[in-house]
Amino acid sequence: MEKEILQTEIKEYPLFTRGKVRDVYDLGDKLLIVSTDRVSAFDVVLPNGLPGKGKILTQMSRFWFDFLKDITDCHLITADVDGYPEKLHKYRDILEGRSMLVVKARRVDLECIVRGYISGTMWRELVAARKNGSNEVHGFYFAPDLMESGRLPEPIFTPSTKAEEGHDENISFEQSFDIVGRETAQLCRDKSLAIYTAAAEYALTRGIIIADTKFEFGFENDRLILIDEVLSPDSSRFWPAAEYTPGRGQPSFDKQIIRDYLSRLDWDKTPPAPEMPDEIVEKSVARYAEAARLLMRK
Repeated sequence: MEKEILQTEIKEYPLFTRGKVRDVYDLGDKLLIVSTDRVSAFDVVLPNGLPGKGKILTQMSRFWFDFLKDITDCHLITADVDGYPEKLHKYRDILEGRSMLVVKARRVDLECIVRGYISGTMWRELVAARKNGSNEVHGFYFAPDLMESGRLPEPIFTPSTKAEEGHDENISFEQSFDIVGRETAQLCRDKSLAIYTAAAEYALTRGIIIADTKFEFGFENDRLILIDEVLSPDSSRFWPAAEYTPGRGQPSFDKQIIRDYLSRLDWDKTPPAPEMPDEIVEKSVARYAEAARLLMRK
């Protein structure tokens, strides 16, 4: 297993932001995004990570940016370190395979979520609504016999707020107008649904169901572009199609192994988080790698 990269320190450029996974540096009119091997669960970053995870996420985003190029423009300029400013070349060992030089866009402050199946928070909200005699959640009406993990008649756009701290909050499409404006919300919805539909159809041919996923967009001048990372196990619910059975939670190609392990511990889900044992790390890395292999194989 390769060396784990939990944090980067590039002194030549100011740190733009350090998220749960990514270190982003400000290069003036561009940004350098470095995907580390950090892992978060229940909104808490764990003390140890998944070696190589950052490289897997970057490779998958690059694959999808290329796959989706006829549907949407994206922020990627290059992922070739030789094309980076010369000051960064001495960091090649860290940057190779896990970084991207991207356009600095004006971020749309909305989590653009598309669901083809009902799971996660939307399922929990539907369960709560049904207890009150309703099948409506955020303006969507669901069939009374819809089960957990059930496929929806057509994909739906279910935005959420973009919280800097704590949890994002699911909102209706109409509520998103108050945050980003009607025109931008409609652009994000239409683009998100088009991306999801194309990606989900392709993934199914590779044995993966994309149950739901999250996109982020920004404006480069007046052009809406796809930013951040895209269609990875960190931002999507990937299920093995051969094991799909509605009516229950599904096995997935993501952090579920980690979440299940932590849920068995006497931990209150506040920092500091407990360290993952080697067995959980190895199993999780294997799940990420398998998703990448299935989706990106020739």
